[in-house]
Amino acid sequence: MQVSTTDTLEGYKVTAYHGIVSGETIFGANIFRDFFAGIRDIVGGRSGSYEKVLNEGKETAIEDMTKRAADLGANAVIGCDLDYETLGDKSSMLMVVASGTAVTVEKI
Repeated sequence: MQVSTTDTLEGYKVTAYHGIVSGETIFGANIFRDFFAGIRDIVGGRSGSYEKVLNEGKETAIEDMTKRAADLGANAVIGCDLDYETLGDKSSMLMVVASGTAVTVEKI
């Protein structure tokens, strides 16, 4: 399934709109990952463990969103937006939401 942040797909025309779809994922922070990320922040550099978790969260949210689009009969999602939000006591959880418009497209 094609996913685009734009409202069109080059070389395709939208033939049907199926509505707004979204996918969500929520995960907790790991105390050891937090500890080592804190050390990395002090000495500089990127936090690979957090980047990996954020990427997994994004992929899971997009997968959930595209499944919902397919359930509506769509073959693409346009206008996709990703949102990240911390939740819980001391912001101990992270939520990733992917949302967009489920559509059917045809090659021009």
